[in-house]
Amino acid sequence: MAGTASITSSAPPRKRSQLYVAPWLFLAPAIIIFSVYVLYPIGQSVWLSFFSWDGLGEKTWVGLDNYAELFDSDAFFTSLKNNLLWLVLFMLAPPIGLLIALFLNQQVAGIRLIKALFFFPFVISQVVVGLVFAWFYDPSFGLLTEFMTALGFKPVSILADEKLVTYGIIAAGLWPQIAYCMILYLTGLNNLDPEQLEAARLDGAKGWRMLWYVVVPQLKPATFIAVVVTVIGALRSFDLVATMTAGGPWGSSTVLAYLMYEESIFNYRMGYGAAVAVVLFLIMDIYIAWFLWRMLRGER
Repeated sequence: MAGTASITSSAPPRKRSQLYVAPWLFLAPAIIIFSVYVLYPIGQSVWLSFFSWDGLGEKTWVGLDNYAELFDSDAFFTSLKNNLLWLVLFMLAPPIGLLIALFLNQQVAGIRLIKALFFFPFVISQVVVGLVFAWFYDPSFGLLTEFMTALGFKPVSILADEKLVTYGIIAAGLWPQIAYCMILYLTGLNNLDPEQLEAARLDGAKGWRMLWYVVVPQLKPATFIAVVVTVIGALRSFDLVATMTAGGPWGSSTVLAYLMYEESIFNYRMGYGAAVAVVLFLIMDIYIAWFLWRMLRGER
């Protein structure tokens, strides 16, 4: 950085201006696209949350009424509780993905076929995952029913049980999420510093100590991406809920993203749906900001 600064300061005025403008010219397309497709919609959603609007007629200013109604709604707190449950249980994906990656990071016969089987959930659509698990849970012909019957248990209709339905959907969501984390960790394991590993072996490190003190610290970038993507996936969970239960039974599996969709599209309450979106966005931002702060403090 000091060398670049000295070159810039010693260059002629015209050259200095070119060196200053050039990076912004390269960044300009990305900044414009990000502003138009990310920042502007966020601002519009926040602004819309202060109105009552059916999506067609005139908007009516209601101030904070949408938020007051939201925090007085049982459906909102049910959705929030389900989202928190998604968030807690989805945090199983990074450690399980790491364990599978450690297992697959070996040179043994047939490992490529095994890797392909573990990659499979990542490449299929969430809608397909939802349909597959809906059939799996079906109390009439599902594989789960067959297993339970073979073991002497009565079949359970998971997707029709208010207490079990959210856990059943989360289990379906964990399947591809674990595969994603596994891919991240496999990439990280292939980029480990061999000199550090060799030095640790010479010092007698092996097994758990090698993993915890040598391998895991080098996987921090992969862990950061895995945790952030997992948090975002848990908080914006929509596809599986819409495919498997549509928020049922009786709204017991609804999450904030589906509540936003339901209020906006089915109930024609765009302003109220925008208020749900703003709350979801703030929860996501606060969690990720806290995680970033913890990581930066750890780096220091």
